[in-house]
Amino acid sequence: MQKTSLKEIKLIGISLQGKTTNQNGQSAIDCGSHWQKFETGNYAEKIPNKMSNEIFAVYHEYEGDHTAPYSYFIGCKVDSAAAVPPGMTALIIPATEYVKIIAKGIMPDCVANAWRNIWTSDIKRAYKADFEIYDERSKDWSDAEVDIYIS
Repeated sequence: MQKTSLKEIKLIGISLQGKTTNQNGQSAIDCGSHWQKFETGNYAEKIPNKMSNEIFAVYHEYEGDHTAPYSYFIGCKVDSAAAVPPGMTALIIPATEYVKIIAKGIMPDCVANAWRNIWTSDIKRAYKADFEIYDERSKDWSDAEVDIYIS
């Protein structure tokens, strides 16, 4: 667990319709089906001016703490001039201090377990935008590594 300051990040991708919640496992269902939509729709290939092949999964617009509803977004980092294609949206991750945690192990369990640890930790959270970054290290689902940033 390390603290790090990040500059503003512009993303283009797709937003989950409505909000989700961690109550009764609802977010696992909603976020899982949103990932399926992102992948089957080949959205990563359709995003213009990508700065890398990393995929960001963002939790934002919290209505309170981790027990309250929040919005979910999946997309890629783009340069500031990138135009948003039809059917997609842009999202800005604000510049601020983040705590970086690395989830390691079998997917998607390692990420779910990392979040359970975050929820019960004493990390002082801002509940602005929290996100995961999926890159080359997360391709092998039997031995994955995913960076999680907590605002």
